[in-house]
Amino acid sequence: MSLQGDFLVIGGGIAGLRAALSLAEAGSVILLTKAEPHESNTGYAQGGIAAAIGPDDSPELHAKDTMAAGDGLCVEDAVRVLVTEGPRYVGELIDWGVAFDRDERGRPALGREAAHSVRRVLHARDTPGREIGRVLWQRVVERPAITVLDDAQAMSLVTRDDLCHGADCLDREGRLDRIDAARTLIATGGAGQVFRETTNPHIATGDGIAMAFEAGARVIDLEFVQFHPTALAVPGAPRFLLSEALRGEGAHLVNQAGERFMPRYDGSGDLASRDVVARAIRSEIDRTGSPVYLSLAHLDPTFVRQRFPTIAEVCRQAGHDLATDWIPVSPAAHYMMGGVETDLDGRTSIGQLFAAGEAACTGVHGANRLASNSLLEGLVFGARAAAAMIAPRSATCLPVDCAGPFAPRAGTAALPSLDTVRDRMWQEAGLARSGRGLATLVASLEDWTAGAWRVRAAAPADRDLRRLTSLLTVGLLVARGALRREESRGGHFREDFPHRDDIHWRRRVADVFAR
Repeated sequence: MSLQGDFLVIGGGIAGLRAALSLAEAGSVILLTKAEPHESNTGYAQGGIAAAIGPDDSPELHAKDTMAAGDGLCVEDAVRVLVTEGPRYVGELIDWGVAFDRDERGRPALGREAAHSVRRVLHARDTPGREIGRVLWQRVVERPAITVLDDAQAMSLVTRDDLCHGADCLDREGRLDRIDAARTLIATGGAGQVFRETTNPHIATGDGIAMAFEAGARVIDLEFVQFHPTALAVPGAPRFLLSEALRGEGAHLVNQAGERFMPRYDGSGDLASRDVVARAIRSEIDRTGSPVYLSLAHLDPTFVRQRFPTIAEVCRQAGHDLATDWIPVSPAAHYMMGGVETDLDGRTSIGQLFAAGEAACTGVHGANRLASNSLLEGLVFGARAAAAMIAPRSATCLPVDCAGPFAPRAGTAALPSLDTVRDRMWQEAGLARSGRGLATLVASLEDWTAGAWRVRAAAPADRDLRRLTSLLTVGLLVARGALRREESRGGHFREDFPHRDDIHWRRRVADVFAR
């Protein structure tokens, strides 16, 4: 079966939904979601969406905080777009009915998170992503120009003459369909499932990044992975994210002795940037041989349970009271700073192919994302990508050079299990990396990835093989980038190169598949 639309949007998170709403004003839109609607990284966002709308805030201050968190590698023009256009698009959400929490004067209540110098995070209790997604989905289903295909897996992009013409997808019955579209947007979210320990949902396997790379699009900055410092660490319980907003409201990190250890690692204490806190927790666990905890016991328990009802319930199910107990935490993979390389309007290196949100990389996050800038990124750059897709020049592709093509090895090894890949990635490309471990990992991943690509050519409709191939491809790109970058910066830490090296490495390096 073949479907046709003016625009194809792959992904049902904030970037894809916001883009689809704009695209529907210009033509027919096919919106492809991998699972059920609402199942995306957007729906799991607990902190909120950052925007400079407070009386003590400004886009300039928001930009300063974003650049500081990015550890010297942010693209300034991208940051400027994010912080100046962000308030307008957040205002749009409010006008559309997103129920952000309000203060006693009826204004949006603003929370503070790590590395923000002021309160600027709008929230809806501890499920702002779900609330934003609810409103965006409501508007999407009201648009007759948008056809939603849920439980449909994009398997590969369709390209001819260096242009993207849509994608092949697997429907819920297992049939392989082709969707023809004049313009295609990848908005598939992140790839946290590449790692054994992650806060991401099951669907976050990096399919969009992998498909774009396989089609010949450039990818960039994938060595920079953000490991969230505080995931619930209870045996048998899911690695559930314990939002940075908890620390923003006064929660403390303590060791087994009850000591607030973060001031020994960084002057910002519990509100240091995520990369700093994650590595400090790992160091503290290694130093003491005991767990690390998040404590809100000194706060008003009624406030804690009302402000964080979802987190409190998950902790309760795991046998802990968020308001009174010490909650065991440890880091987990959370966010990809890198992705499909784009300009500020979502254009990739393939004509008629666009990308936005976590699957894309404008360079706005640099080497480490500022908390709660992710929803804002999806909102702003999803809208900008849609505008570019509608424009007459939308076939124009990104004019940026890359470091050189990548050609895989022959691929002779038997394909690994998903658990083997995820465990190797966590052990050798996780919080702390070394050249020796990365070199061994890259060699394995090159062989496995080449083998998976070869097998997929004969089985294009195998959903499990698509998942494995995505994890292998993105894992290889992460590991290759980490091995190449001989310094430590932001979310990338090399034990054999523990310092930032601006002389040699204050630059970004892209990868492209040599077809």
